[in-house]
Amino acid sequence: MASGKTWKLKRYGRFVPRSTETVGKPWKIFEEKGNKPEVVLTVLESGCLLIVQGQESLDTVPLLLNSLNVQQKSDNLMLRFTVKGETRMIRMQFDGSSRAEAINECLSAAEKLREYVPVTTLDDASTHPNQPPAEIPPPVTQQKTAGTEPEVVQGSVSIKSLAQHFLGENTLVLPQIYHDSSLAEGDLEAILRACLMDPSFHAFVEKIEGELRKLLEE
Repeated sequence: MASGKTWKLKRYGRFVPRSTETVGKPWKIFEEKGNKPEVVLTVLESGCLLIVQGQESLDTVPLLLNSLNVQQKSDNLMLRFTVKGETRMIRMQFDGSSRAEAINECLSAAEKLREYVPVTTLDDASTHPNQPPAEIPPPVTQQKTAGTEPEVVQGSVSIKSLAQHFLGENTLVLPQIYHDSSLAEGDLEAILRACLMDPSFHAFVEKIEGELRKLLEE
């Protein structure tokens, strides 16, 4: 995999609305606890953020997403972004032998992220730095205004509309043909593993997004 800088995390939280995994709790928490290995953040030079726990990949976030918003508060980094019309939120609390060291680790990661995306530094007076991600209130979801309901598409779909849909810039209910896959279900895991093991895969995904945005300009 492409080289990148790593930081150890004390705690990692992922906002999972309407998920049965959390049994009523909006945040799923990962931390080094019991027989669980440490959680590590890696920022790849290709412009991708990875969070892993041992050999398990918890999340992968392309840093060139237009919707990505990054905030730094004390020893915490908070990321919010939109994928296919759904708002996602993750929070990382950095590890260290002391709070000061954890804050420095967080600042170091924020500085690295600034090479790819703006990072806003917040006053931490209103939030205790050791507040676990599970206690963070869920992001406020704005009610849709009239005329912004998902468009139901019948028949053919324009290239521009498809590009906007897959970039998360509009929401379409696509014809059934776009929901069917010609691949056997048993093949998907092998294909996904092969893609993730390819060091050039993340850069390839970024190029795809770039080409999609070119289509929008045509």
